[in-house]
Amino acid sequence: MSYQQPQPGHPQQQPDWGQQPPPAPKKSNAGKIIGFGCLGIVGLLILIGIIGAVAMGGDDTSDTGTNKQPAAGDAKPGKSDDTKADAPKEEPAKKAPVTVTGKQVDFKKSILAQDDNYTSVQVTITNNSKNDLDINPLYVTITDTDGSKHTAELGVDEDQLDTVKLSPGENVTGTITGKGKFNAKYVTYTDGLIGDSVRGNVS
Repeated sequence: MSYQQPQPGHPQQQPDWGQQPPPAPKKSNAGKIIGFGCLGIVGLLILIGIIGAVAMGGDDTSDTGTNKQPAAGDAKPGKSDDTKADAPKEEPAKKAPVTVTGKQVDFKKSILAQDDNYTSVQVTITNNSKNDLDINPLYVTITDTDGSKHTAELGVDEDQLDTVKLSPGENVTGTITGKGKFNAKYVTYTDGLIGDSVRGNVS
């Protein structure tokens, strides 16, 4: 058996002794897990940013959309008229059942008057109620500017207020005359002497 020298430049072959080559070292999965974890966090941050941008964009749209109030200069002339038309109309004030007005006038002496020391007020009484109203000069008094009350002196003025029954919607005018000279402030009508009183200013 001859032994051959290995040729220079050729590695010497080791005899095969039936041994397996050493196994390759196992790669660790720790790097992959860390990589996927970082990628997940970055993806989550991007997703949150997108949701936030959409939400902010939605708010901007709502501010600039139909919820925006028009400026005063942008209002159309017709809109104010429509608003007024929609507003409930004010109902006229209810009339009192009886109204009384008075006006100081010159005293017109009748044959029953002893002298001219009287003051006359022309009174108009209107029946706004649904019932008849009894009118009598004795139901009316005059209050002067000093606060003194004067009852009617019957038959001394030619234009004295008549004794009548006023139907609903009717009115009557006549004078109420008080004793003495004074400035009348208001007149008061009392329904049947003891009923409700209605006051009217004297002009």
